Amino acid sequence: MDALQDTQTNHDATAALDYDAIIIGAGMSGLYQLYRLRALGMRVRVFETGTGVGGTWYWNRYPGARFDSESYSYSYSFSKELLEEWTWNEHFAPQPETLRYLNHVADRFDLRRDIQFRSRVTAARYQDDTRSWTVTLEDASQHNARFLITALGPLSAPTMPRIEGVETFHGRSFHTARWPHEPVSFEGQRVAVIGTGATGVQTIQEVVKTAKHLTVFQRTPNWCAPLHNGKIDAAEMAKIKAGYPEMFRRCQETFACFLHTPDPRGTFEVTPEQREAFFETLYASPGFGIWQGNFRDILTDPKANDVISDFVARKIRQRVKDQAVAEKLIPRNHGFGTRRVPLETRYYEAYNQPNVRLVDIKETPIERITPAGVKTSEAEYAFDIIIYATGFDAITGSFDRIDFRGVDGLRLKDKWKRGPRTYLGVMVEDFPNMFMLMGPHTALGNIPRSIEYNVDWVTGVLRHAWNHGLTHVAATQAGVASWTDHVKALGAGLLSNEVNSWMTGVNSNVEGKQTRIIARYSGSAPAYRARCNEVAAMGYQELSLA
Repeated sequence: MDALQDTQTNHDATAALDYDAIIIGAGMSGLYQLYRLRALGMRVRVFETGTGVGGTWYWNRYPGARFDSESYSYSYSFSKELLEEWTWNEHFAPQPETLRYLNHVADRFDLRRDIQFRSRVTAARYQDDTRSWTVTLEDASQHNARFLITALGPLSAPTMPRIEGVETFHGRSFHTARWPHEPVSFEGQRVAVIGTGATGVQTIQEVVKTAKHLTVFQRTPNWCAPLHNGKIDAAEMAKIKAGYPEMFRRCQETFACFLHTPDPRGTFEVTPEQREAFFETLYASPGFGIWQGNFRDILTDPKANDVISDFVARKIRQRVKDQAVAEKLIPRNHGFGTRRVPLETRYYEAYNQPNVRLVDIKETPIERITPAGVKTSEAEYAFDIIIYATGFDAITGSFDRIDFRGVDGLRLKDKWKRGPRTYLGVMVEDFPNMFMLMGPHTALGNIPRSIEYNVDWVTGVLRHAWNHGLTHVAATQAGVASWTDHVKALGAGLLSNEVNSWMTGVNSNVEGKQTRIIARYSGSAPAYRARCNEVAAMGYQELSLA
């Protein structure tokens, strides 16, 4: 009887708050978390900066933006009806199709009524006395809830380059992650693209189709591989739909939830002829196979990595006619796959066009943006349009842009000053009742597959708290120390952790982010789920519950 009275008392206390849970962000994770919490009977509010749903696919409207995971493996799997009624048009869907899909999801499940758009969260503070969170918006309005869930996305805080004169340019300029909603024409235009990461590669291969002249400013080349996209006809889509159960089972079994998983053989366990043939097959196949489905040791053994890097370098030299240009497009400071691999469609062939110029800004650095264009140490170039494909303050950047304060006003940014420390990549010590979706130290990989598991696990915790009248759910010091040490141990020996990239927390355009950190969980997705399932099966005893 006492337990029932406590539960009722706690529910009454929660009712005095504006909401039971607040979610920050209406991308793929925020939408699904809203769906799950609403099913628990919770009062939920989602605050979204943009004017619509979609997250990554709302903001990144740049030309060429598309999936590099197979479209159907990127779908939500929680609704059989949704799977049956949605038809994908391409194996790797472009941004407009993906945004249509997410709008369809929002409409089908009537999610918009609990989403407040044009609402940028600037601060979130834990209130010790009421065991609740107060969220402050840009307009200074405040809202409170028992639980706070961040659905910010690992790549959602765009960064501009630290170059003088950006604001002086007289032409049009855009960051790829803040692309205008109206079409941008490149017909007859002199265009500059600064940056050759994944977004730069996708943008370049589209802009080159119509621009009068294109200049690419490259600091660090990336290893790219062919996407091999194609249309999906009705018969093939029917076959895909019939195979959904098997496909999703496959994604549950693979290392990173992709359709591809590492080959069990080592690079040097086969003959040179067999190895070359295997590389050729992967290079000619769609998607991430050459990165995620290659020999098991290419990302841990430097000699194995040298072999695959040499293979891809030879491909670049074959595809680019001017060998001086080809050499500039071959990375020298990291091996294949140790950074995220951009997938491309005739990217290297773009440099064979007479109206395309590659400028190596390590040889001739950009000194400033001028009213007319870009000035390097060697020359000044005139442009009509400048595109900044300069990426994101990844993984922790979106958290840094909100003033999160936990127990006794502790700032999250201070807590993570020497790198993130988390429990299962979901919780942070001294930040009770706060849960991160796709935060640092969680399994990433094929993001929607990871999102669904992340959301389901958080929903399980909240259901447990809701059913038992709990108002305080917190990570312990021991739990955080154990998980953070585990994540660091998993990263040992990985070549990717010896390279400066967004995956190791390095961004030369962000103050204080020039030192590598272990920002992501690098074990297998099945192992991650097994550990989280163990915690749930034990009734969340590893958490501090009250």
